[in-house]
Amino acid sequence: MGNALILDRLHFAFTAMFHYIFPQLTMGLALLLLYLETEALRTGDEHFNRAAHFWARIFGINFALGVVTGIPMEFQFGTNWAAFAKSAGGVIGQTLAMEGVFSFFLESSFLGLFLFGEKKLGPKGHWWAAFLVWLGSWLSGYLIVATDGWMQHPTGFETGGTGEILLSGFWKLLLNRWSLWQYAHTMIGSVQTGCFVMAAVGAYYLLAGKSENYGRTFVNTGVIVGTIAALLQVFPTGDMQGRLVARNQPPTLAAMEGLFTSQRGAPLAILGQPDMQRHQLDNPLIIPRMLSFLTYQTWSADVKGLESFPHDEWPDQVVLLYYSYHLMVGLGTIFVAVLSLAAWQLYRKRLYQSRWILWTLMLCGPLPFIANTAGWMTAELGRQPWLIYGLMRTSAGISPRVSGGNVLFTLIGFTGMYALLAILFLFLIYREIETGPEPNEMNQSADQWVAKSVLAK
Repeated sequence: MGNALILDRLHFAFTAMFHYIFPQLTMGLALLLLYLETEALRTGDEHFNRAAHFWARIFGINFALGVVTGIPMEFQFGTNWAAFAKSAGGVIGQTLAMEGVFSFFLESSFLGLFLFGEKKLGPKGHWWAAFLVWLGSWLSGYLIVATDGWMQHPTGFETGGTGEILLSGFWKLLLNRWSLWQYAHTMIGSVQTGCFVMAAVGAYYLLAGKSENYGRTFVNTGVIVGTIAALLQVFPTGDMQGRLVARNQPPTLAAMEGLFTSQRGAPLAILGQPDMQRHQLDNPLIIPRMLSFLTYQTWSADVKGLESFPHDEWPDQVVLLYYSYHLMVGLGTIFVAVLSLAAWQLYRKRLYQSRWILWTLMLCGPLPFIANTAGWMTAELGRQPWLIYGLMRTSAGISPRVSGGNVLFTLIGFTGMYALLAILFLFLIYREIETGPEPNEMNQSADQWVAKSVLAK
């Protein structure tokens, strides 16, 4: 059973992490698409409409890959986690079904209309299509986060006579306080991904000297919206999420911060390496009393360390959890610094000429994907050893008749298929970026080169 449990967890972790590459970008781009369409409708400038269409094509590629990689995850509840699905299906089935029936069809239907129905819809109808794509995308995100939020902090349930978990309060499930703040934190992270990708593509165009008018629009949009999102990621969303962890999952907080012994005026560890044998943090770089203040808003608050809890309640991957959390926080700090500097240069009207900042924006493009992945690893590793916190252990949720060999075989198969999908995704995105926002832009560039060559002769 131990081998099967490890492989089941690894299987779901791999498919979930690969899948989340795509929806985090679509959810972020959905808001930016709506902004570009709003500018197109407000100004009547075709430039914004073409910019929106360019990003809608990239949105569509991400959406398609997100669907392909997302559907197998839900099937895993039945194949790899049958005991969990049998026990809690009456609760999580509500939000998962709503996500599929309502938000997915809303998003996919109006994405098709946005991409192919502009002439029939007209400018206002086209804006409404963009709005409903955004609404469907963000509603989908909420229903998925509400599912995970219930597993982190279960509410609105009762236990049946045979041990099954029954839904007793629909609105308690849907409006779980943990889910609300986790959703805000997650969506702001997605907006940062969309902003960095948009700014990175814009910076590439400016550095390469092509589609420069669109490059300026992309950099301008990505930097302004991204700066706001980066600040909101820290406060209030990150702050409130941390307080909820401290209140409801204190062993998780201790593991995230590398705090082994309880302390009054607990320090905040900026750097350090957890030593699980000696239960200490090696080579720590700390800010005195800061953890107590951030967690309980007083410098002398008592923060419980891992040693204050039974060992079987510790997260089972303390070291990985610690590094995932610090990677997320470290990258978030970098995002605030980079985007604030870029926004300042934009305000001074020097951004488009500052090649080193444009290079920084372009090279930072992949980093939000890493930060969001580290954030989800922090949430899911922190919940362990519970599948449903305080109700069901992870070891009790797997499918008892599925062997480790079966899981390993499918994991290898998924790895191969997802490698091919990753290559296809990169090729399609590369082709869209090279083609550019203008119709037949590559052909126009070739025609201009030929014309200049003829005149030169």
